[in-house]
Amino acid sequence: MQEVLQFLKDNAPFYVATVDGDKPRVRPFGFVMEHDHKLWFCTNNRKNVYKQLQANPSVEITATAPDKTWLRLRGKAVFGTTRAIKAKALELAPVLKNMYSVDDNLFELFYLEEAEATFCKLTGEPIKTIKL
Repeated sequence: MQEVLQFLKDNAPFYVATVDGDKPRVRPFGFVMEHDHKLWFCTNNRKNVYKQLQANPSVEITATAPDKTWLRLRGKAVFGTTRAIKAKALELAPVLKNMYSVDDNLFELFYLEEAEATFCKLTGEPIKTIKL
């Protein structure tokens, strides 16, 4: 898990793909943390990404390193927002305090379950796969 976490942190922004009806939607994300042996991400519950993940929790995330190795991370988004998890996220990424607080009704955090990460070469050839 630490290797996946570090790859995402080192190669932000990374890109999160969701499904909107029958159309794919992709957007940049920059926040990821580890908590309770899970990778956590955050969003705002007024954004389309939140609504899309509520309707269909299947998500795929990708990032590319300067050496052109890349990561595909897929799983199911599970929202687990609590005051404590908000506080941890805000502590790790103080820039989020410009948008959110532990007591607001906007800030949401989700983790990935049934997650699988595959590191690949530029050619698409898998280097290794890790089940998280």
